[in-house]
Amino acid sequence: MESGPAIFAGTAFALFGAALLLWTGVRVLHRAPVAHGVGTAASVTLTTLSGVVFLALGVWFFGRI
Repeated sequence: MESGPAIFAGTAFALFGAALLLWTGVRVLHRAPVAHGVGTAASVTLTTLSGVVFLALGVWFFGRI
């Protein structure tokens, strides 16, 4: 019973983190702005860091099962 919420949270965090990293990578490869009105280096760094954190949280939740 207790593993259900952990599976849901792990899936949500892992999918969001992976999608954010993929989206950031595609934007950088196409030389498109990642965030409007923000410097390229800052926006790429922040979104990459956020994607890694969300992906790590998803893996952590799966490790708790």
